[in-house]
Amino acid sequence: MKYEGEKNYKHGSKEKLGVLITNLGTPDKPTKYGLKTYLKEFLSDPRVIEVPKVIWQVILRLIILNLRPKKVAKLYKSIWKKEGGPLLVMLQKQKNALKKSLQKKVKDLRIEIGMRYGNPSIESGLEKLRNQGCRKILILPLYPQYCAATTGSTFDKVTEILRKWRWIPELRFINNYYEESMYIDCLVKSIKESWKKEGRSQKLIFSYHGVPKKYLLKGDPYHCFCQKTTRLVVEKMKLKEKDYITTFQSRFGPDEWLQPYTDKTLESLPQKGIKKIHILSPGFSSDCLETLEELEVENKEIFFSSGGEKYSYIKCLNDNPQHIKMLEFLILNHLRGWIKIKT
Repeated sequence: MKYEGEKNYKHGSKEKLGVLITNLGTPDKPTKYGLKTYLKEFLSDPRVIEVPKVIWQVILRLIILNLRPKKVAKLYKSIWKKEGGPLLVMLQKQKNALKKSLQKKVKDLRIEIGMRYGNPSIESGLEKLRNQGCRKILILPLYPQYCAATTGSTFDKVTEILRKWRWIPELRFINNYYEESMYIDCLVKSIKESWKKEGRSQKLIFSYHGVPKKYLLKGDPYHCFCQKTTRLVVEKMKLKEKDYITTFQSRFGPDEWLQPYTDKTLESLPQKGIKKIHILSPGFSSDCLETLEELEVENKEIFFSSGGEKYSYIKCLNDNPQHIKMLEFLILNHLRGWIKIKT
């Protein structure tokens, strides 16, 4: 493969600055085969499944990849967009919005996207930046709260790719932004706007993606970061303890995961007289399968079947202008020292 950025380089050429925005990923198509390919890559990541490789690969190939793809493909079909998976469609929108605003302030800036699993890959995004002559690259994983299974895995992939390059670029990596004031303000605004539109409910539920409890016990800070995000939002809104609860969703497998579980919480609330709730998922920067299907459909059905009366899902920040402004600020803050920024 030809890498034009290196091939065409001439001494004295002006170096360009690159930003790679990443997210988890999406299958190429919402089909059994598409999901089998995607899940094989995703579930083979040792950061995601911390089980001895030989044992896990037997379970994965003989059982999971023969049973799960068909079921998950149906779920993806229910949320699939004409342009592709919702996570990819939104990542492209976020890129375009950031490109429009950032290139007015930063000269010779290039922005690309990459998925940790599936396409477009992180490798393709990095290669595009290299081929455009980017010698300084900032990586922005769109995970507010650091977790080894997401942010850590992205770092692994980036460095795995760069190990193959002869000329390594200067690299910066955004580890998290779970306590950034502008991020907290974005969440607060989304909650207040939902309340204004639909009325305030009895309970506000912060539902974060779960991870096995053993990850926390091994030292992963994710659980603490989720709790702090909730606390900062609650303090900003001056909520009382009875007004909210933090839960964890999307568990998989027999192990104990972070608790309380979102689905079990929703099942129990009506029995306690809590029949009207608002729910949001601050750990996701964009709506995806876990929000559009799991929260908006599956968990909503659980709540209603248990006696709930009103269930309002507050969408992710997506390409909301305030969210884009926050991401722009985050990027500019991490570019300082590399270039002069126009104000």
